[in-house]
Amino acid sequence: MTKALRILSIGTVVATFGGVAARTEEIVRYPLPTPIAPISLGVEVPAGKALVFLSGAVPFSFPDKDGKTAPPLIGTQAQAKFTLERIRQSLEALHLTLADVVFLRAYLVGDPASGGKLDFNGFNAAYKQFFGTAEQPALPARTVVEVAGLASPEFLVEIEVIAARR
Repeated sequence: MTKALRILSIGTVVATFGGVAARTEEIVRYPLPTPIAPISLGVEVPAGKALVFLSGAVPFSFPDKDGKTAPPLIGTQAQAKFTLERIRQSLEALHLTLADVVFLRAYLVGDPASGGKLDFNGFNAAYKQFFGTAEQPALPARTVVEVAGLASPEFLVEIEVIAARR
């Protein structure tokens, strides 16, 4: 490798990665180049921030004082909304908010009511009620995957999140 090429390579690395160390101590959310979805391209969490990993949440209703549970919710959108509300409540119990979520992974099962097809639009409609709103504009990095099944045949949705303490 010639000396000029080595200097150019080092300069490229410094130009590309040199600004990382100079970042603030705030969480940085990188927007998608073209906003085609309500998600971040990526989220940078600076050193020293505590990460909180929530276990996967499902649309399960806990029994009431009489030991009865509500009937299972029907449809991906209803289950996603219920599950995201449970996540919001779990975060609040840990003194966190949805704005602290830096990553979200959703596992979706094809909806039998739709011939077993994945209802991504229904999931997204529920998701948009919690993320990217005027009240809560922070967007996490996100992955949505279709799976063959979850812990119970009634579950169409399971969501796990990672939050960072500010």
